[in-house]
Amino acid sequence: MDRQLAKAFAPNAASMGYALFLAINAAGVWGGVFPFLPLEFQTREIIFWFFLSESLVYFAAYAASAVGAYYLPQLTRKFLVKTASVPYFVGWCLLIAAIYLDAAALPLVIAGGALLGLGSAGYYMLWQRLFTSEDADTGTRDLLVGTAWSALLYYGLHLIPQAVTAFLITVAFLPLFGLAVTVKSREIDLDQPMFDDIPREHPQVYRSVLADHWRGALCVGALGLCAGVMRSVAVAEPAVGGLVNILSMGGMFLAAVAVLAVWQSKNLRLSITAVYRLFFPFLITSFLALPLVGVEYARWLAAILYAAYGAAIMLMMMQCAQISRDRGINPVFIYGFYGTIVYALHDLGFIGGSLAEGSTFTGVAPLAIVALIAVWALGFMQFVGTGGFSGALGRLDRDEAIELVSPHGPVPGALPAASTAAPREPAKGAAPAMEAGQPIDLIAAQAQVVRERYRLSARETEVMELIARGHSVARIAEALVVSENTIRTHSKRIYAKLDIHKKQELVDLLESVGEP
Repeated sequence: MDRQLAKAFAPNAASMGYALFLAINAAGVWGGVFPFLPLEFQTREIIFWFFLSESLVYFAAYAASAVGAYYLPQLTRKFLVKTASVPYFVGWCLLIAAIYLDAAALPLVIAGGALLGLGSAGYYMLWQRLFTSEDADTGTRDLLVGTAWSALLYYGLHLIPQAVTAFLITVAFLPLFGLAVTVKSREIDLDQPMFDDIPREHPQVYRSVLADHWRGALCVGALGLCAGVMRSVAVAEPAVGGLVNILSMGGMFLAAVAVLAVWQSKNLRLSITAVYRLFFPFLITSFLALPLVGVEYARWLAAILYAAYGAAIMLMMMQCAQISRDRGINPVFIYGFYGTIVYALHDLGFIGGSLAEGSTFTGVAPLAIVALIAVWALGFMQFVGTGGFSGALGRLDRDEAIELVSPHGPVPGALPAASTAAPREPAKGAAPAMEAGQPIDLIAAQAQVVRERYRLSARETEVMELIARGHSVARIAEALVVSENTIRTHSKRIYAKLDIHKKQELVDLLESVGEP
């Protein structure tokens, strides 16, 4: 097992390039602090305005990417590295120049923050696009390995003299990870449905994706809001910002290694919304304790929340990659959609926390105001995420509901008068039967056996089962709310994994496994 984990943890060009990018990003963007720049330069004003400009542009870049990918999808086929490298490089240069030009320090920092935000978002899009274009195992492994190694590289940067680290970032490290993503991007198969996709030709697919996944984005955004609030509390102390960076990278390392380790020994299913529900009581309790425990607690809470936020961003990238592969939609669109929600809430948390932290209201201390705002926002988002008013009224548990039977209405549970009525449509994504009396359970069970034996994904198993039931490509696409090209791509992958070439061989294979 140890040997298998060591092999899985071994980096390649893609994962090491991504690791170096994350480490450098943490040195100047993540958390809005500069651990490798002089502390006397990092005044409250400098850090606040840098972080505000960087985060607002960062959010705007994700929103523009999502809109652009929908209306101008052809541009994602020509996503050039220089569109991210140039603003990233210039942003770092302006940041360094601000150290030596005191009179123009603030304008340079604001401009540098904006350019770093733009370049950082561009690079994230490039890496997400690359990982999504790979097969699921390779892409997920590269993402996890890169995330884990990024923490080690970040800690290694502390061994370099502080006076030269910022210069090395611009002249050495940035060209290295830029070269890595350039070389690997040339290997992307642009003939995949996700890159050929024209969203406006089938908007129902995109509406379905947004309806299915906005809650996941909201959950990550809730952590982003909390992290933004706590950043506003700690922004006046750069040393605390350094602690935030160190622990956030450590949290990402532990999360990546844990997922890799479990994945090597067993199948693993992760749900962003389920993880958030488990974490939600901690969030509420931690903010409730904020005005009661003290400033030192606030510093550590900021660091812990950023660690959790970093792990959530990693899961978000894995989720977006799977959505794009399964549904055949543009990876830039879905990642831009998630990022828009997450970073908008992060910015709201930072701005709201900054306003609350510097004020008092009817004698209430700033930390108490921050805690009240955060708890209210978390509670409201939890209410919205669980369906809001419509969800509360629409999903009544039968055992808990008070039932009032109308004297003139049908008896609850009674069969309709016309027993020959047409059967109901199956739920979205479910495998509809070909005809009455077909042994649905047997086929589904056989499909699960084949799935485990040949390591098919959940979506590939759905498509395989529908093919075995005799449905056409068009019917399967309609049932799963995806494009026909996406179904054809899934079919090719299924046939390749099963080492078969036609539908009859698939049917024979399912029958050969017998009843499980």
